[in-house]
Amino acid sequence: MKALRFLRRSFEHGVHPAHHKQQTADLPIQRVPFGKHYVMPLGQHIGVPAKAVVAAGERVQRGQLIAEPGGFVSTGLHSPVTGTVKEIGDFRGVDGRFAPAIAIEADAFATQQIDASAAVDWQSLSLDEFIAAVQMAGIVGMGGAAFPAHVKLSVPDGVKIRHLLINGAECEPYLTTDYRLMVERPEALLEGAEIMRQKLGAEEAVIGVEMNKPDAIEIVRKHIQPGQPVRVVPLKVKYPQGAEKMMIKAVFDKEVPAGQLPRDVEVNVNNVGTIVAIADYFLRGMPLIERVVTVAGPGVTYPANLIVPLGTPVRDVVKFCGGLKPGTREIIMGGPTMGRPIASLDAPILKGCSGVLVFTEKQTARRKEYPCISCGRCLEACPYFLNPSRLARLSKSRMFDEMKAYNVFDCVECGCCTFACPSNIPIVQLIRTAKDDLTHRKEPDA
Repeated sequence: MKALRFLRRSFEHGVHPAHHKQQTADLPIQRVPFGKHYVMPLGQHIGVPAKAVVAAGERVQRGQLIAEPGGFVSTGLHSPVTGTVKEIGDFRGVDGRFAPAIAIEADAFATQQIDASAAVDWQSLSLDEFIAAVQMAGIVGMGGAAFPAHVKLSVPDGVKIRHLLINGAECEPYLTTDYRLMVERPEALLEGAEIMRQKLGAEEAVIGVEMNKPDAIEIVRKHIQPGQPVRVVPLKVKYPQGAEKMMIKAVFDKEVPAGQLPRDVEVNVNNVGTIVAIADYFLRGMPLIERVVTVAGPGVTYPANLIVPLGTPVRDVVKFCGGLKPGTREIIMGGPTMGRPIASLDAPILKGCSGVLVFTEKQTARRKEYPCISCGRCLEACPYFLNPSRLARLSKSRMFDEMKAYNVFDCVECGCCTFACPSNIPIVQLIRTAKDDLTHRKEPDA
């Protein structure tokens, strides 16, 4: 009966894409050799870009602060290597646009070691001091959104957090970074969970893991000490199980109303990678200067799970994996459903980059689009109970303002609608276009 109850731990709607995780699921994490050139964009997170605190020609140490937060919704930025600041200026980013960044040339003779004595005594910090430390450490959501972690910790007066929910679903196809962290570094995961739980004043930490990762579930459970307020909850395999509102529904059977946040239902949600980054900073003195990246897809020669210093060009990562196969057409940073194609192989690895996926023409060929047949499959797939077909029609007509009335900003761009559409309509791309227009539109001068 208990197993049957776990099988029902899920949410309504959603889809079941092929997992495609077999390429890298059994590959241990390995480290990419340090390269020569690194580019650190100042805006690697949601919110205000960081402000450079170094100058061209200055020598920097690995882990040294090179940019301070530009506001509250902003984080610090640290040098991924020991080397010299070569330039501070505009560099081409992942999307092809130019944005401010710090270029660093690594010292080929440096050890690139982090000073272990830089660990922070988190128990002596007040909550405000802890939040400030997380902000300066540059820690963000590692699942892809790159939302500053300290903002989630800043709970308004009168709001109680009862549950720290750790997202280990990793429901995006191909990606196995969180899975490998749970298998290889369960101690760090539980250390970070306890730090966050105590600072939030939560009653327990709950780790949600999809049931297609049974060894991760078993390994983490074995490392939980008797009496430790942590439990692992197996979840039904379905996309987007890793969306925080979906996971809250699956684990606690609570709905987060539209326009509200997880804290409004007494839950704080963080990704496995974020929790491990918390442990690495406070216990080992390493700010967020590297992350685990899955390199996979039909177009890559040797798939891998890699520890990559931030700012490393995608070109170097792909080269380490044996280069690109003939017929490679597109490289996506992130997962195949919510990731974005990169504009150049010189684009740097960012804090929110969970994967570098390489696809050939077979996977990226544009399917013939047919008229909407009003079948309702996109409505049945949407986990947020929106009307994707209506939003797509309005977007095609460039009636972006009208889309607000149909809650377009409640869409998290998970892509379930596009996956389910038998007419091959690029619904999520149409919605994304509308949201970009509404978000970046300049209001006329009064």
